[in-house]
Amino acid sequence: MTQPTEASQRAIPCAFMRGGTSRGPFFLADDLPQDTATRDAVLLAVMGSPDPRQIDGLGGSDTLTSKVAIVSPSSLQGVDVDFLFAQVAVDKPLVDISPNCGNMLAGVGPFAIERGLVAIRGDRTPVVIHMVNSGNIATAMVQTTGGRVVYDGEARIAGVPGTSAPINIAFRDTAGSACGSLLPTGRTRDVFNGIEATCIDNGMPVVVMRAESFGKTGQETPQQLDADTEFKTCLEAVRLQAGELMGLGDVRNKVVPKMTIISPAANGGHISTRTFIPHRCHSAIGVLGAVSVASACMLPGSVAEGMATLPQGNDVEISVEHPSGEFTVALRTESGTESDTELHGSEMRFLSSGLLRTARMLLDGQVYVPHRVWP
Repeated sequence: MTQPTEASQRAIPCAFMRGGTSRGPFFLADDLPQDTATRDAVLLAVMGSPDPRQIDGLGGSDTLTSKVAIVSPSSLQGVDVDFLFAQVAVDKPLVDISPNCGNMLAGVGPFAIERGLVAIRGDRTPVVIHMVNSGNIATAMVQTTGGRVVYDGEARIAGVPGTSAPINIAFRDTAGSACGSLLPTGRTRDVFNGIEATCIDNGMPVVVMRAESFGKTGQETPQQLDADTEFKTCLEAVRLQAGELMGLGDVRNKVVPKMTIISPAANGGHISTRTFIPHRCHSAIGVLGAVSVASACMLPGSVAEGMATLPQGNDVEISVEHPSGEFTVALRTESGTESDTELHGSEMRFLSSGLLRTARMLLDGQVYVPHRVWP
């Protein structure tokens, strides 16, 4: 069989990996163009965008499978690698690097080890990751028994069939990652077009609203919600107003803020969610989106108050239900004094969050783009 050559197309080394409930190509930064315009053109070509089927690329016709990870050694003290996340739009020529992605983050540790950026340190190797999009730091604990990355294991996460090796991820200092403060509007509750909302950013800017405010139960399927065009129009109107008030500017061409409607838990968790990313209903919920929603549940005066019955204490685990299962978020908080200007929501500070993810290498090789894209 004749193989593609450098003469006909440009070959770029990459690994294709699943991270959490997302997947996409992982690149070393040095293997991509250094100027932003050419890099974005390359990523669009790699994923096959814009096209609803992404038939001419690696994308899977869904925002969850149209994601890219770009990894490089970090110059920050005590940090192993830098991780730049890119959300590639499916049906428009847009590459958005404003949000984080905690699911793709799960693949960064294994990828960094596989590429020799981080040395194995026994049966479990910590990889300290600088999330370039927001400036936050996360530590991923990767299973490395026998001197190699281990992908097989017994950990199970909702939205992914089967089991894999666990990757424990701990975040620190995520409050205000994109908006500059935990509560970007300065309030635990705002009203947009008559809809009460809590605008929060604890790793991901999210607008949290009660499903009943839209005449929904919150137990609808993603397909049912996506088919309701009147509801989606109302949701987008709220998003545009909230984005401005959260300091994100005009968000018509951005994937943040995410929109989450909440309802009482139905399957033993603490809160039930339906999340939009931002225009299609997520089959699960994003990692950092779940952290922000769980954080909103902790805040007195938020739209979640009275809906979620939460455990007591400064170290809690909150089960966030979503259409394909649940997501447990571990939060560490502390209370302070009124004079502490960093505190929000009844003097509460979010110190760290933790969660369990899995990842798997699906393919390692080269992806080809036409020379017209990257001469």
